[in-house]
Amino acid sequence: QMQLVESGGGLVHAGGSMRLSCAASGFTLDKWTIGWFRQRSGEGREGVAYISSESSTYYANDVKGRFTISRDVAKNTVFLQMDSLKPEDTAHYYCAATQVIISTMNPLFFGSWGPGTQVTVSS
Repeated sequence: QMQLVESGGGLVHAGGSMRLSCAASGFTLDKWTIGWFRQRSGEGREGVAYISSESSTYYANDVKGRFTISRDVAKNTVFLQMDSLKPEDTAHYYCAATQVIISTMNPLFFGSWGPGTQVTVSS
């Protein structure tokens, strides 16, 4: 069955960098749009970035220029490189998949959610 597992989270100081991984099993990841979402404590899940099966990308305004999403086909893994981290980036980060053609990151269009990984940015 389709499964996604996130890894790479942890504690980092403001201004630092971190790379998250989203490893897929049970399906070929590059045939899907893969999105990264985050959920701050007490808040809803919001879109961060996605990469489509055609390799188009999207970034939320508050991460644009700091985060980069990429895909390693051989490893069947999508990465989220996070640079210049801010305390406001602190959240639980999830990846998920969809085959719906989207123009905005609505989590209702995504499935196969992983368990997520916690990112904490200290000031």
